[in-house]
This record gives sequence, C-alpha cells and structure tokens, in this order.
Amino acid sequence: MRWLDDHDIEYEKLDVIADEAAYEEMVRLSGQELAPVIEADGKALADFGPEVLAKFWKKISTTDGHGKTRIENKPN
Repeated sequence: MRWLDDHDIEYEKLDVIADEAAYEEMVRLSGQELAPVIEADGKALADFGPEVLAKFWKKISTTDGHGKTRIENKPN
C-alpha cells in the first residue's frame, strides 16, 4: 500500500486471513480469492501492482478528495 501512502490517500486495511467476513467480502467484490483487492467509489481492483493501481486511481479519482478507500489484504 506504499503507493497509497506516497499519495496521501486514506484507506482502511482489512486482514482477510484473520477475518472471515473480510475474506468473503473480498471474494464478493472481486470475484476471486487473490489479494490485494482495493475498492473505491464502488469499483474494485484485484491482484494489482503499483502501475496498475496508478491507472485505476486516475480513472476513478474525484475532485473533492473525500472518498474512503478499503483495502482487503494479507497482513504484512
């Protein structure tokens, strides 16, 4: 989540290994079992790297900057 941190984007990190409900939500959002998954503005991106995340964020970003981002991920 370094890219989000580097761009001062707030997010909620969920541990899909320890939290079964978070895991089920990740699968529901992404349609697959690979982490990480990011959900922002009602759109999901699964199993991504920084370059793909940057393109995704540019596509969905809003001008007010008040959106909340959720990350379903394995613990570090």
